[in-house]
Amino acid sequence: MRRIGAAVAVLVLAGTAAVAAGGGASAAPAGAARAAAACPTGWGSGLKGVPDSGIVPLADIRTGRHDCYDRLVFDVPGGGDHIGYYVQYVDQLHQVGSGDVIPVGGGAVLEVRIAAPSYDPETGAVAYPGKAAKPLPGVDVTGYRTFRDTRFAGSFEGETQIGLGVRARLPFRVIQLHDRLVVDVAHSW
Repeated sequence: MRRIGAAVAVLVLAGTAAVAAGGGASAAPAGAARAAAACPTGWGSGLKGVPDSGIVPLADIRTGRHDCYDRLVFDVPGGGDHIGYYVQYVDQLHQVGSGDVIPVGGGAVLEVRIAAPSYDPETGAVAYPGKAAKPLPGVDVTGYRTFRDTRFAGSFEGETQIGLGVRARLPFRVIQLHDRLVVDVAHSW
């Protein structure tokens, strides 16, 4: 009788372990579904823009990594909440003014034009030290999930143009904040 009781106890414990293991396996997909739901991908990949002219110079461009997207930030102190921009995927980055092609690494090229010159319009002094066809100064996208390359195209008639090389033609959004413009590119669809 003791052997049967011990055997039943072993089977009950084994069954509990199997249920716990099975419950853990079914919990993983639910967790993955929650993570996927937390990363919105309905931003689209078409042209996004707000026309406006800029007389306030661009001060800095910086990047950041997030769980669902990589971020590009344009700092325009004094630009307020109405900084004009156009952001779109292009086959090649053509420098505004000259039409010269600027090579940008990655599977797709996102062109960003922001209504903030890289120079002070009143004095002509350099406000943002970008050099045509060179990577953005102080920006290193090594190790980013989506970003692959950055290129400064120049400033022309009050507008600064850059090329952002990304892994693929992924959804992106543009957020207008006070004195800042933010471009987020999703890690996936």
